[in-house]
Amino acid sequence: MRHKFLGIGSSGYHPLRKIRTVWSGLRYAVRYDFSVTYKLVLSALVLAAAFVFRESLDFLLILVATGMVLFAEMMNSAVEALCDFVEEGHNEKIGVIKDIAAAAVGVSIAVWCVVLGFEIAQMWSRPGA
Repeated sequence: MRHKFLGIGSSGYHPLRKIRTVWSGLRYAVRYDFSVTYKLVLSALVLAAAFVFRESLDFLLILVATGMVLFAEMMNSAVEALCDFVEEGHNEKIGVIKDIAAAAVGVSIAVWCVVLGFEIAQMWSRPGA
């Protein structure tokens, strides 16, 4: 694929190729990274409940929080894989990089848990639920 800023590589950019790459990466993350899989499944269940109760704002909030945590998980996996590729042995600097990436995931998981917990509690306490 041609790099749009540097002008190197082969031409032939097509938006569908980009979408196929996105789906390929997401499929790989869901298939091989359990942390991505369980968050996606749990969020899908809560999203379905929000959809059933016709709570569009709740649905969108859960969707944004889930997108944030999945993004953080996949970026963390990519950073770890890149670090392992660059340096196979133990390296203190690589360890710090991985710790920072893991901390970003931890923050996003905390926000995701608060959002899901709040939304589940609200749905549970509704009359007729």
